[in-house]
Amino acid sequence: MIEYTLSEIATIVHGKLVDHTGFSDQKIKQIVTDSRTFFKGENALFFALTGPRNNGHKYISNLEKKGLNAFVVSDASSITPDAAFIQVEDTTKALQHLAEYHRKKFQYPVVGITGSNGKTIVKEWLHELLSEEFRIVRSPKSYNSQIGVPLSVLLMDNHFNLGILEAGISKPEEMKKLAPIIQPEIGILTNIGDAHQENFQSKQQKTEEKLLLFSKAKKLVFCVDDKNTTPLVQAFCKSHGVEAVSWTRQNNKALIQFTTHQENGTTTIEARISEKKYHFKIPFTDASSVENACHCFATAWILSENTERILSRFGQLAPVAMRLEIKQGINNCLLINDYYNSDLASLSIALSVLHQQAKKGHKKKQVILSDIQQTGIPEDELYRQVNHLLQRWEIDRLVGIGPKISAHQDAFSLQKAFYPSTEDFEQEFLRNRFSDSIILIKGARAFTFEKISSLLQQKAHQTVLEIDLNALVHNLNIFRGLLHPSTKTMVMVKAFSYGTGDVEIAKLLQFQNVDYLAVAVADEGVELRQAGIQIPLIVMNPEEHSFQHIIDYRLEPNIYSIKLLEAFEEAVDRNALQQFPIHLKLETGMNRLGFKTEEEIESILSSLEQNNRLKIVSVFSHLATSDDPTFDDFTHEQFQRFDVLSDKIISRLPYKIDRHILNSSGIERFPGKQMEMVRLGIGLYGVSVTGLPLQNISTFKSIISQIKKLKPGETVGYGRKGQIERETEIAVVPVGYADGLDRKLGNSNGEAYLKGQRVPIIGNICMDMLMLDVTDLKAQPGDSVEFFGPHISISEVAEKTATIPYEVLTGISQRVKRVYLHE
Repeated sequence: MIEYTLSEIATIVHGKLVDHTGFSDQKIKQIVTDSRTFFKGENALFFALTGPRNNGHKYISNLEKKGLNAFVVSDASSITPDAAFIQVEDTTKALQHLAEYHRKKFQYPVVGITGSNGKTIVKEWLHELLSEEFRIVRSPKSYNSQIGVPLSVLLMDNHFNLGILEAGISKPEEMKKLAPIIQPEIGILTNIGDAHQENFQSKQQKTEEKLLLFSKAKKLVFCVDDKNTTPLVQAFCKSHGVEAVSWTRQNNKALIQFTTHQENGTTTIEARISEKKYHFKIPFTDASSVENACHCFATAWILSENTERILSRFGQLAPVAMRLEIKQGINNCLLINDYYNSDLASLSIALSVLHQQAKKGHKKKQVILSDIQQTGIPEDELYRQVNHLLQRWEIDRLVGIGPKISAHQDAFSLQKAFYPSTEDFEQEFLRNRFSDSIILIKGARAFTFEKISSLLQQKAHQTVLEIDLNALVHNLNIFRGLLHPSTKTMVMVKAFSYGTGDVEIAKLLQFQNVDYLAVAVADEGVELRQAGIQIPLIVMNPEEHSFQHIIDYRLEPNIYSIKLLEAFEEAVDRNALQQFPIHLKLETGMNRLGFKTEEEIESILSSLEQNNRLKIVSVFSHLATSDDPTFDDFTHEQFQRFDVLSDKIISRLPYKIDRHILNSSGIERFPGKQMEMVRLGIGLYGVSVTGLPLQNISTFKSIISQIKKLKPGETVGYGRKGQIERETEIAVVPVGYADGLDRKLGNSNGEAYLKGQRVPIIGNICMDMLMLDVTDLKAQPGDSVEFFGPHISISEVAEKTATIPYEVLTGISQRVKRVYLHE
C-alpha cells in the first residue's frame, strides 16, 4: 500500500499542486484510474487518464459527488475549488513516474515476465508454487500494460518479500517505460507469437523490444527450443551480463533438460540439472501448460532454498483466467462470449469450443467477428486464413463487424453479413436472424461486443447458476490421478448433470475422453445423442415403453430383474439384432434394484446362453456407506458379495466383462477395488470426503432488486418471522424455493455472500424471493449475491438443510439460467 502526501506526489510526478481545501497533507493510500471501481472517498487519488476511447477528466464531477477529493489532471479546465489537484502534462506518464519512484524503495527480488503468451498463467502458477516460502505481491489479473504495470507496482510494500509482475507491449518504445518501473532481478521470457505483431517490423524487433525488460536483471529464464528467438536471447544475456537460465525439451544444449510423459490427463515431468533430477506432475497435457510449468520450475529452482518441497504443488495447479462465458440466448440460441481479444490463435481455440458445444444436426453455427488485430500478417492473407478456420469448423454464417473485415468480405466463402461498426449492427439488429443457433461472439475490446451479447442474451431471470467448466476438468483429473492407467471412468450425468446442465457437461466430458456416461432415464440419453454425444451411454432406470428409443439411439440399459431382461430381449429380437450391449446390476447390500441371489444369476446365464441377442458389457453394484468409516466392515462385506456374484457371471461367459462398484467416495477411500471401471458422480462437482484438492464448480447467485429501511418492531415476510429489533436495511433478492433454495435456510439459518462478507437470510423464504439483512453494508440494487459457491460451500448449505450436496445441486430449478465459464 502506498502512503504519500499529495505534496510528496506532486514533487515525484513533477506536477503543480493546486489546493484551496487544505488536503495537501493528507496521506494517499489508494490510486484510482477507473471511476467505476471507486466506492469510498477517503485517502484516494484519481488519475484522469486520457486515451483514444475515453477521457478520465469527464468523470471528475461525479467522483467529487462520491467524496473523492484529490485528482491528477492534465486539463486545467477540470480544476475546481472543492478538491485538490495535481496538474501535469501527461497523466499516464505521471502515474508511471510515481510507480518508478515507489519501486526504488524496495530491495526484495522481483520476477518480471514478458512474452506473447502465458504471462498471466506463469505469474499465477508461480504464486501458487511459492506462496508458502514467500510473501508475494503480484500483478492483479492481467495488469501488464502501460497503466496496469504501474498499478501493480504501487501495490508493493514492506509486507512482501517477493514480487511477480508481468509486462506486455504492443508497439516499440513501450518496454523502455516499463523496465524501470518493474526493475526485475529475475526475468522470464515466455514464447514469442503473433500477438501485437502489427506494430513491429518483424518478430526479431518485437523480441529485442521485450528483452529490454531484463537489461538490469541478474538471471533470465527462457526456452532454447525456438531457433529464431534463442540467438537473440543469448546475445542479449552476454552483452548485458545477465545469467542465462536456459531449458529445453528437445535435448538442445541448456542448463535444464526436461523430459515428459503423458497419461490419464496428466503430464509427468523430469527436470535434470547437471546430475541432479527432479520429478513432478501437472494435471494438464496441452503443450502450452507444459511449457508454462517448465518456466515455473526453472524460476522456482532459482528462488527456492528447497526445490523438492515445492514439487508436489505442481499437481495442484489450476487453470487461470476464465475469459469465456457460455449463456442461453434468445430464440433457442446458445451464446459463447469471448470478446477479450481477436488474434488468430484465440479465434482457433474459441472455434473449437463452439464446435464442442454445438448440437449436431440441431444447431446452426454462427460467428460474430470483429476486425482481427494483434497480428503482422498482410490483411489479404489474414482474412483468407480466417475463412479457412471458419470452413474447417463448419461455420454456417459469419457476421463481420469493423472496417477492415468488411473491406475483405470477398475472402469469405460462406453465408455472411458485414457492418462497419458495432453501432451499425445494433441499429440494424433483427432478432429473427438469430434462432436455433450457437453463436460465438468474438472481438477485440475496442468493439465493445458486450453490447451485442446483451442484445442476444436471454434475460428472463436474473438468478443464475454459474458452472466453471475448467474446475470440472480439474476435478476430473484429480480423480484420474487416483486411478490405474487401465481403469475406465464412467461419469454420472443423470438428473440434469446434478443440476448443472446435461448437454454442456456431457460435451465437455466427451472432449475429455471419459469412457462412459450414465443417465437416469432413456429420454436423457436421447437428448444427449441428439446433441452429438457419441460415447457409450448407460440408462440406469430403463422402462419398457422406452426400449425402442434405447435401441434406436444406441443406449445401453441397466438390467436389474429377470422380467426386465426378458422384455428387453424380446425388443431386441423384434429389431433382429444380436449382441446388444447391456449392464447387469447386482444387489450387495443397498437393497434397491438388482440381482441378489446365485439362483437369479443362474437363471440369467441360462437365458443368455440360449441365444446371442444380448451381451453383458459390465456388472456392477452400489455401495451403501463408502463415505462413512463407521461402516467399513459392511462395505467390505459388499465387496465380498460382489466378488462372488460377478465371478460366477464372468467365469461362465466367453468374453471380457467389466466390473465397477466404486462411486466418488469409494474411489477416494478404497483404491484397491478399482477393478475395470469406476463411477464418478458428486466428486466431479467438487465434493470430497477425504479432503482432495477439488475446486468448486457451481456458484448459485442472484442480484438485489430493492433496498428497504425498517424500524424496530417491524417484521419481514410471511408469518412475521423476521423480527426487527434495531434500525435495519434489508435487501430483496429475486430467488426463492421455486428456484431451489430450501426454506430451511430462512430465519437466519442460512446466509448469503455480499460485498465481501456474509449476511443472514431474514424471515421466511418466499416462492420467488427472499430478504437479507444488509445493515451497514451500503448495498445497492444490482449488487451480486452468492448463495453457494467460492465463499459458501455447497456442503455447508447441505448441512444447514439437513440433506446432502446431491439434493442441493439437483434441486436448483431449470428455470434458473445456467452460465458456463470456460478457458
